[in-house]
Amino acid sequence: MATSNNGSLAVELRNVDKAFYGVKANDNVTFELARGEVHALLGENGAGKSTLCSILAGLYRPDAGEMRFEGEPVTFKSPKDALAAGVGMVYQHFRLVSNLTVAENLALGHPDMGIRIDQKKLSRAATELGDKYGLPVDPTARIWQLSVGEQQRVEILKLLYRNAKILILDEPTAVLTPQEGQALFKTMRQMAGEGRSVIFVSHKLDEVKQVSDRVTVLRNGKTVGGVATEDAEPKDLARMMVGRDLELPTRDASGEPGRVVLGIHDLHVKSDRGLPAVQGISIDVHGGEVVGIAGVSGNGQRELAQGIVGLRPTDKGTVEIDGEDVTSASVLDRIQKGCAYVPQSRLGMGLAPGLTTEENLALKAFRRPPYSRGRALVASAFKDEGARQIEQYDIRGVRPGLPIRLLSGGNLQKALLAREVELEPKVMLLRSPTRGLDVGATEVVRNLVLSERDRGTGVLLISEDLDELMALSDRLLVIYEGEIVGEMPTEEASAERLGLLMAGQRDGSET
Repeated sequence: MATSNNGSLAVELRNVDKAFYGVKANDNVTFELARGEVHALLGENGAGKSTLCSILAGLYRPDAGEMRFEGEPVTFKSPKDALAAGVGMVYQHFRLVSNLTVAENLALGHPDMGIRIDQKKLSRAATELGDKYGLPVDPTARIWQLSVGEQQRVEILKLLYRNAKILILDEPTAVLTPQEGQALFKTMRQMAGEGRSVIFVSHKLDEVKQVSDRVTVLRNGKTVGGVATEDAEPKDLARMMVGRDLELPTRDASGEPGRVVLGIHDLHVKSDRGLPAVQGISIDVHGGEVVGIAGVSGNGQRELAQGIVGLRPTDKGTVEIDGEDVTSASVLDRIQKGCAYVPQSRLGMGLAPGLTTEENLALKAFRRPPYSRGRALVASAFKDEGARQIEQYDIRGVRPGLPIRLLSGGNLQKALLAREVELEPKVMLLRSPTRGLDVGATEVVRNLVLSERDRGTGVLLISEDLDELMALSDRLLVIYEGEIVGEMPTEEASAERLGLLMAGQRDGSET
């Protein structure tokens, strides 16, 4: 573990309060950030981490308390003020304009940009910064053409292009493979070595131990405590986060697999750019098993998932649910035949951010009782069923009439999973279901997945998180450039073997 190279304070927060709709997100929080350090901020989903970071980044103004920047009291009225002072944040949901290029996104909001944009100069700057900090990305590519991991690099490059002194990274490794995560840690240490300060929001305790200098823990909006990373044990940090001892569940060996409930045969799917993204993939998923697919982001996972559930047309091959060909069926038909889907993007793709929690829980079931009688909807059923599911699945932070987007990431994921599990599906397709979740929410999600497997559901788990895959999968496949390049029982898998296959070396069994 590295140590801070400069002990003077860059930022101080004293007795900060912030409430939304009468509920305190931050309650008398105190936080200190030194120059040249990587400071980890830990806490459960909803503990107030993102709110605190948003105050530092100028998105929110505190209701009470004081913020000092380089020793002087300061009030940021907007992110523009914070950026002008050298403070920038990379949010979990990126702030990029999807139809503009990487270089054009760097220019957005920059105070030195005139009416005309020098594309060559911007592209050169993006390339140079990417090379210097280990964040390579094509400056001429449009944002919608990039993987989630590449989009994150653009967000970081934007801040470096603005010469930010303090960078706040909210769950940065949630969208990265282990290899990409290691590269980001190197970048973070490089930035700290230059005298920049990095706030690293994470739920992964091993990452916190690896890259940070100090740790501050929040629980229920309050500061629980802070400690030098070298003095912190993961189990102690976990206890500080959730207030109890816990152990993440892992699978027991499954029983005899049932019938094939999801059959994918010689599937071919194109990307948004019209290029081959899935090339001849064949997979059988049996009832009562979890089949995991590992791979570096951008190797066809999104196109494969969307092709299976009907959100993207297929060029060739077939998809079968419980033995019935649904290749030409609509999304709704596939849902009604027993296909559940938990996408990687919770808001927008998975949930309707402007609707209430109760409405979102009913989105796939409102056509049938108790939500409807004939063509008429039953308003009381939305309230009653919503209340039952909110309690049963421990969805916290719900307020009557308020949109679901106000919930924390962990509670969004609980709501999304609850809706799909309530359908009692035959097949469940999951994209990185514990991405960005704290250890407590991860415990809940893993238990739900394993319960579905034990109920007889066939689960296809697509993830870049090897820990998640190893903990939940009965069988593991590896995808590379749109093809399955390896398959093995989880017991025969190792990070080294999977890593070689993920990098395109097909003969991973020799490791």
